[in-house]
Parts: sequence; C-alpha cells; structure tokens
Amino acid sequence: MTPIDWGTATREITARLKTVRDTHGGESIFFYGGGGQGNHLGGAYSGALLRALGARYRSNPLAQEKTGEGFVDAHLTGGHTTGDFQNAEVSLFLGKNPWQSHGVPRARTVLKDIAKDPTRTMIVIDPVRTETADLADIHLQVKPGTDAWCLAGLLGILVQEDLLDHAFLTARTTGAGTVIKQLREVDIARCAQTCGVDEDLLRQTARRIGTASSVATYEDLGVQQGPNSTLVSYLNKLTWLLTGNFAKPGAMQPHSWIAPLARYTTRPHRTPVTGARMPGGLVPCNIIAEEILTDQPDRFRAMIIESSNPAHSLADSAAFAKALAALDLVVVIDIAMTETGRQADYVLPAASQFEKWEATFFTFEFPHNTFHLRAPVLDPLPGTLPEPEIYARLIRELGAVPRSRLTLLRAAARLGRTPYKLAFAALAALDKSTFAMAPYLLYETLGLSLPGGARAGAVLWALAQRIAKEYPAAMRRAGHPDADALFDAMLGGRSGITFTQDEYDDAWNYVPHPGHRIPLPIPELLGLLADLDTTPAVHTSDDFPIVLAAGQRRAFTANTIFRDNTWRKRDQQGALRISPHDAEQLGLSDGALAQITTTRGTAQAIVEIDDRLQPGHAALPNGFGLDLPTQDGDTERTGVALNTLTDLSWRDPIAGTPWHKHVPARIQPLPA
Repeated sequence: MTPIDWGTATREITARLKTVRDTHGGESIFFYGGGGQGNHLGGAYSGALLRALGARYRSNPLAQEKTGEGFVDAHLTGGHTTGDFQNAEVSLFLGKNPWQSHGVPRARTVLKDIAKDPTRTMIVIDPVRTETADLADIHLQVKPGTDAWCLAGLLGILVQEDLLDHAFLTARTTGAGTVIKQLREVDIARCAQTCGVDEDLLRQTARRIGTASSVATYEDLGVQQGPNSTLVSYLNKLTWLLTGNFAKPGAMQPHSWIAPLARYTTRPHRTPVTGARMPGGLVPCNIIAEEILTDQPDRFRAMIIESSNPAHSLADSAAFAKALAALDLVVVIDIAMTETGRQADYVLPAASQFEKWEATFFTFEFPHNTFHLRAPVLDPLPGTLPEPEIYARLIRELGAVPRSRLTLLRAAARLGRTPYKLAFAALAALDKSTFAMAPYLLYETLGLSLPGGARAGAVLWALAQRIAKEYPAAMRRAGHPDADALFDAMLGGRSGITFTQDEYDDAWNYVPHPGHRIPLPIPELLGLLADLDTTPAVHTSDDFPIVLAAGQRRAFTANTIFRDNTWRKRDQQGALRISPHDAEQLGLSDGALAQITTTRGTAQAIVEIDDRLQPGHAALPNGFGLDLPTQDGDTERTGVALNTLTDLSWRDPIAGTPWHKHVPARIQPLPA
C-alpha cells in the first residue's frame, strides 16, 4: 500500500468511478456493507453516493443469514417480528444459543428466570447441547441439518391433534385451510426418525406449544446458515401463527423501525447476470463472485465495500479473491486494514465507533422501541474520517448536487427548522432527486447547525419525519408531539430514548395485507414441504463423513471487528471441537493436531473433545483466521479462516444463504 492524502484519494477514486459508470453504466458499480455490527449511522449516507453514481445493486452480511426469514416475513406479517420472551409461557429457540449470542434483551437473566419458573417452558431445537439447552425443559437434539423435518413433525402433530387456535385463524388469517390440509398428511413417525428425535418427545413438545397461553420463538444462524433454511423459517412461523401467538403479551410482535434494514416485498428483484432473486433487495452473498467472474456485459465492474470484510466472511475465499482481482476498481472504507483491504485498490481509513457519532438501527422492540445516538468518547486517530464525511467528499468531487441547492438549504437552516422543512419540501417538489440525495443534503446543510459536532446525526431528521408519518400515535405516546421534538430528543438523549410506544391492538396495523389479515399459504414453500419425503436429509459422504459447523459462537469469540487475539481468556487457538465417539474413531485426543478437509480446501486446528456434540458433528469457532499485523511488519494468522473451507455452491434455493453451519468435511490426525 502507498499512502496518499485525502484530496488525491478522493480525486482518483471519483475519476475511476466515473470511468466505470460512463463505460459500463452505474449499475455495474456494486456496494457491499454499510455500517459495521451495531454501528450503522455512517452506512445511512452510502445511498446518496450510490444514487449519484447510478448504482443499483448492493448487499451486506444480512444476505448471509436473514434474507430467507425476511422472504417469509414479507409474505406473512409483512415485516420483522420479535418475541416477548420476558412474558412468554413457552419460549422456543431454534438454532439459537442466546446464552452466548444474546439477541434477547437481558438474555442470561431472562433465560435463568424462565428456567426457574415451573409454570414456564423453554424448548431448544439444536444438534448441540448448548448452554441454553442446559437450562431448557425440552431439548430436541436433532441430527445436523434436519430441522425442517423436526418442525414439520411438530406442525403435523398440532394439526392432527387439533391443537390450533381456530378463532384466531378465522378472524385474523386467510388460507389456513390450505396449510392445515397439507399438514394433516405429514408422517409424524417418519419426521421423528429423520431428525433423530423420539416421537413421544416430539408429541410432548407439540402439545406444550399447542396448549400454552403464549409462545415466542427465535430462529438464528444455526438454521439460517444450513439446509432448507427458508423452509425452516416458514415452518417456525407457522408454529406460532397456527396457535394464535401474535399481537398479545408473551407472543410474537411486529415493531416500528428507526430505519428498515431491508425491503420486505413478495416480488424480489433479480441479479443482472445469474438472475438470482434478491430477498430484501440484497444480492445473495454466495452469488456475488458469479456475478463478477463472467464475460456477460452486465457483470459488476467495481465494488465499494464499507465496514465489512467479505474476503474473509463470504463462502469460498479463493473464489471471492479471484472476483476482486477481476474488478476494475475496489474501494474499501474501514476502521482496520482487513483481508479485503489488502486486496483493494484504495483503502479509506474511517474513525472507530468510539471516535465518532454512532447508532444502531437494530431497533426491534415492542411495545416500547428504543434508540440511542452515541456521542464520541475518544478523539479520532490522525488521518481518519467518519464515514459520512468520506461519502460527502466523494459526492462533492462528483459534483452530483448543484451548489445553489446547498446554499438555499443552509440559509433555511439558519432561519430554523420550519423554514428548513419548507425549503426542503419545495426542492423535492421541483426535483425528485432531492429525496434520493437527502442524506448528503442534510449532512451538508442541517448538519452544520447541530450542537456538539453531531453533524453525522443530520440524517436522523429525515428518519424522524418518517416515524412521525408512519407511527404518529405511537410516537406521541412515547412523549414526542411531533417530528422535530423526536429529532431533538434523539440528539439530546445521551442514554437513549423510547421513540415509539405501541399498544397490542396496534400490531395489526403493521400487517399490510387486505383486511390486515395474515395470508398463511406460501405456495413455493408448501411445495418444498411436500417434497421433504424425497429431499436428502444427509449431505455427507464416504469422502466427507462429518458435518462441520464453520462458525460456532463461544464464550471468547466475536465478530471479526475485534482484530486482536489478546482479549481471549480461553480457547486462544480456536479449537476444533469433536465428539468423544469421533475422537476415538479417528485416534484423536485433547490437544492433538487435526487436519480438516472439505471440497474447497484444508486447514489445521487443535482438537478439543466435547461431549456436547453428536457423533458425526464437529465445530470450529467464528472470529478466527484473521491476518493480523506483527511487530516486524508481517502478518500472522491464529486459528482457521473458515471460508477457506466453505463452498459457495452450497446455498439455499430461495434466499441463496450459505450453509456455513453444515459443511461436509473429513478430519484426520496429524503428527504432533
């Protein structure tokens, strides 16, 4: 890497982006990322740059996990739902270990409260006996990758034993008869045999769900990065919909958003080369390399990558490295020199989340939904800039917005919020691109007037207007009489604010379908359910006989934003966990060195024997395999870079999400 100043970098990058745009069209510029884990404010400004370039396609890590669930949500409730585990009589965790991965407010306290209460039941569906499973009343320890059969069996029992909420189905849904008819034909015994769960235990579990006053469920990466993941999401949601567990305490709820993280639509767009569907408006991550490594004229020619590390995190690292090398231009915006940054043409260093105004848009709560604009606590490192300023400099250099427009809005901002709103509305009426460029316009005009240097918070003004329009009553109940009052509360609420306060009857207003009824049949997924009788439940072979979970969450693992190995108190090498049975069969002991081989590559790891794993199931932790700098200027890797082992062709047929948690592998002992 050759250091250059910001002015030179901005001029060179914009010149090269213009060349790509003018030669191949703006749609050939692809964007990946847009805010690191829980640090989304900078990413809110990326859209203005993309619109200035005419770019249409984007993706982010959600397309590795949540888009299948989002596809199902779009068809059913019309948006994301969250579980009220604090009050649920029955809590079901599916491929989810909240003891380690959280996702539930006050996760460990809530889990212990459920475990101690004899009137409540915790159900865990997981091939691994996790810490959450230790607390559970019922652990359905399925064979790896067979969650669809387990859920189909549960649903079949609910229908065949008539444990449904017929009043709810009649009043609040459509098409229930179609779904019930198909589930009545499910072979319960065969499902139990396929997933490896005793049929009596499966029936006991279904009866507990079907007779509970409230049920909340949580599915996560354990199933969302495995076989049949979109079908699993559908079957999971049918368990609480058929039993009437929506829009009441202890059940599943929709919620407001500060900013939606994806587009919920039943008609996804398609990618330009492979024609893959884009649930949530995102290009599936396992498709990206194929969209580049082709001679098709519509292929992606340039990438802008912000606060993400796809060279490390996407399946088949070798294929993605080849794709990056085939692009005309790669620009990375990040707080660290990542594996992706080392393969880029330009790396623009961003200030860290502690050195700038930041916020998360993971606002998922009901009935009280909260938001926190975080102020910086440290001075930024020399030479770094916050992402909003980086985007602003690129847009300025592109000349995408006339200076007269900025002059008008700055003058209006000096006069006050009301004149500013009127001026902004007048510009939007004259030119529809005003809305497209709104984040940049707000940053360059209203942002200059914000107190405490909170210029990056300017985009929240537009989000406050949206909240006031979409959730006016809930906003007022939360104590904000209008959008400006909400915006001021966001800027001044150093410990966060409640931005909406819903009531349970409000939940139905979030359902966008006719009559606010939930349409239960999704024909494509009912087709996959019908095909389970002929769908392979086993994907291993004689050559690759073990299922490897490539990315297990453990006590001392985290996302790769933690680029320092010294914080780990245990498991510092990222051990390969295998069952006692497999260790004996393979001649492996604790601390031995093993080689892992898949269709895509090989790696070595220290063995840890773990009786929480079933025979034929192994796990490597997430967060390892980073190439971190050493004092002599070289790099050093600790643990396995998981995606040297994964195969991008193993993906969900609907959402394209990867099978990171289900990788057929061979494990062999190595000399000490």
